[in-house]
Amino acid sequence: MKRNWSPDSWRNKVASQVPDYPDAAALARVEAELRRYPPLVFAGEARKLKARLANVAEGKAFLLQGGDCAESFAEFTADNIRDTFRVILQMAVVLTFGAAMPVVKVGRLAGQFAKPRTQPMERRGDVELPAYRGDIVNGIEFTPESRIPDPQRQVRAYSQSAATLNLLRAFATGGYADLHRVHRWTLGFVDSSPVAAKFRDLADRTTEALAFMEACGIDSTNYAGLRETEFYTSHEALLLGYEEALTRVDSTSGDWYDTSAHMLWVGDRTRDLDGSHIEFLRGIANPVACKVGPSTKAENLVRLTEILNPRNEAGRLTLITRFGHGKVMDNLPNLVRAIEREGRKVAWVCDPMHGNTQVSDNGYKTRVFDRILSEVRDFFTVHRAEGTYPGGVHFELTGQDVTECLGGAQAITESSLSDRYHTHCDPRLNASQSLELAFLVAEMLKAQRAAQPAKVAEAS
Repeated sequence: MKRNWSPDSWRNKVASQVPDYPDAAALARVEAELRRYPPLVFAGEARKLKARLANVAEGKAFLLQGGDCAESFAEFTADNIRDTFRVILQMAVVLTFGAAMPVVKVGRLAGQFAKPRTQPMERRGDVELPAYRGDIVNGIEFTPESRIPDPQRQVRAYSQSAATLNLLRAFATGGYADLHRVHRWTLGFVDSSPVAAKFRDLADRTTEALAFMEACGIDSTNYAGLRETEFYTSHEALLLGYEEALTRVDSTSGDWYDTSAHMLWVGDRTRDLDGSHIEFLRGIANPVACKVGPSTKAENLVRLTEILNPRNEAGRLTLITRFGHGKVMDNLPNLVRAIEREGRKVAWVCDPMHGNTQVSDNGYKTRVFDRILSEVRDFFTVHRAEGTYPGGVHFELTGQDVTECLGGAQAITESSLSDRYHTHCDPRLNASQSLELAFLVAEMLKAQRAAQPAKVAEAS
């Protein structure tokens, strides 16, 4: 047990980004109901992810974290879950070839419902209403009734998360992720995209490698890693009452685990050292992460690592940087040096999405592919210069054929944003753009391996 910590000790701290529920009694009833519900994930799964992330922190694996900006009730279908899972599988295969090391797959799925807001209110013309905070809190429709925070939405979010996890586990272990199916993973619209030929070539090479391994006596009947995969879930621990209700004591270790996801993170708006969100995360035994932005000071980041990872365990804490195009070189080196100077064990991951949001001339919130790529390149450049390891990437993406981010080989333009702009919050990469980025990141990983041969030898 962490000193002076309990699942509800966050309530004694200053809480930011908290919805204003008009019926406190109804909220209390929902939270009590959720406490009786079964866990969504299990402590053993979270411990396994922590071990995998320890390899990431030590330069022996690479983290691919991706999924929806904000899950919605309206777009909840088996096809959407499958397509997002499939594009992450495709990206992981590409990155595995580039890194020649394991890729840890973590989805922004089965719980990524709540969203922080810069302003508590939204104005349209002469009408001002509470901001949309994700389907777990209120509705996206701009009406007074829809924008009232409704506790019952937490029950629906739990149910949707349970169903999503059930399907993901089936995909991951039921044969869908079998590497022999790599040719069948190509989505219809990706098959006609500019990256399709590259993926088909990689799939051919994978098939040849599998045939060689089978000739040596290694196949999917005697090695489970060829027919199934590990897949974990994550989301921002924003709605703390919901997270508290799903926090349980593990009977085997006596530790507290937040069973809403395998991995939880705190955002750039809620990482106050003495705030409620850090207070909650410091006590759970799950692997946790923290977003790191331009406002992060080196001394505060070191202190944060001490609070969230007091035993300095590899795999416990991941730092997800989100600076924006052109800001990495000015901000990241000083933070990396401070962490290295103090000997803190962390995994460094790049989120090139959140610092690169802009509004197009025709009024759509969007992101530019080249700026996303530029931030990832600068992330790799800094770590190579500092002798540290770029441990992963964090993308907002979907398996749907959306037109929300500009550019890429598909050459999505501002005029085509309206064609298939479906996001409930921030713009996402579609499957073709995601796969294109995976190939480009794979090239960076190859260069990283050449620059750090000692790490490569150790990982092998």
